[in-house]
Amino acid sequence: MFTGIITDIGRITSVERRGDMRARIATGHDTAGIVIGASIACDGACLTVVALGPDWFDVDISAETLARTNLGNWDEGRRVNLERALRVGDELGGHIVSGHVDGLAEVIAQREEGDSTRLTLRAPGPLARFIAPKGSVTLNGTSLTVNEVEGDRFGVNLIPHTQAVTTWGTIAVGDRINLEIDTLARYVARLAEAG
Repeated sequence: MFTGIITDIGRITSVERRGDMRARIATGHDTAGIVIGASIACDGACLTVVALGPDWFDVDISAETLARTNLGNWDEGRRVNLERALRVGDELGGHIVSGHVDGLAEVIAQREEGDSTRLTLRAPGPLARFIAPKGSVTLNGTSLTVNEVEGDRFGVNLIPHTQAVTTWGTIAVGDRINLEIDTLARYVARLAEAG
């Protein structure tokens, strides 16, 4: 489990494509505290550490994950949002995040609003019903509050701090973003269907 609070910006240093994909990620995290088999959310996708060194770790990315996320676009030099798994006693500053990407949202508009940046995104049709105003979504691993919803479109606001400590400062219209809907929204909708 994760919180959607990004703790490091990693950098892809190598990518090996085969049936699955292996990526090496340079990190500022102390890798002495990471074990083989640990889970790290990388741009919102929970990945397993399969090798590590003094300032890097490797992950294997399955064909299933590549099909459902934007991780297939990773190449050398790309920066990625990282979050270590939640530990008992850690602050839950964002919301409960599983690291299981539900689909890809597309950035369809971007504008400056005061010191912040306002984004409008389009969610895949089947996922749009789980997104509610003032609810939470996880976008590229970042816990964000939904401002408004209109059909399959929704808006979020990125404050300067979020843009500085994540990869959101380089976002552009047309980018496809890993989207994880709020777990509570998923279960409430499921209960409503059953009732």
